[in-house]
Amino acid sequence: LEKMTDLVAVWEVALSDGVHKIEFEHGTTSGKRVVYVDGKEEIRKEWMFKLVGKETFTVGAAKTKATINIDAVSGFAYEYTLEINGKSLKKYMENRSKTTNTWVLSLGGADYRVVLEKDTMDVWCNGQKMETAGEFVEDGTETHFSVGDHSCCIKAVSSGKRKEGIIHTLIVDDREIPETVE
Repeated sequence: LEKMTDLVAVWEVALSDGVHKIEFEHGTTSGKRVVYVDGKEEIRKEWMFKLVGKETFTVGAAKTKATINIDAVSGFAYEYTLEINGKSLKKYMENRSKTTNTWVLSLGGADYRVVLEKDTMDVWCNGQKMETAGEFVEDGTETHFSVGDHSCCIKAVSSGKRKEGIIHTLIVDDREIPETVE
């Protein structure tokens, strides 16, 4: 494997199916552009005469659209920004924290990352979309699924406050798991 000598930017992007690492090589003398997602080469372009521009590719199981913008700052300095679904990474992650809940937990020595997509009520665990069963209960809803031989349930209960909306709680083996902020 050749050494990444032209590595100019690395981003970590948290999606429902996991945290993905995006690496970008930009050879400002050769005009080379290489994009890696989770260590796998997605785009390679040699001898680009235009040193500025953009590279678009997809990330993760849901094929989320990502774009790296290459802009000249001054002289031979360049700035690299990552957009996810047309939003800056910062804006995308802020919005994502409103539309998803994430829990990271350890069960029997293994680490798990559980993500709830609030708009679809899809549940992901370590990159896999889970089979779930939903039911209405006295104070809200429960979404049941299993991780290994552990029974899991995401409880959705109204906060009683319009601004807060619905509170989602993950319960694994009758134990409440605190939410993780990514």
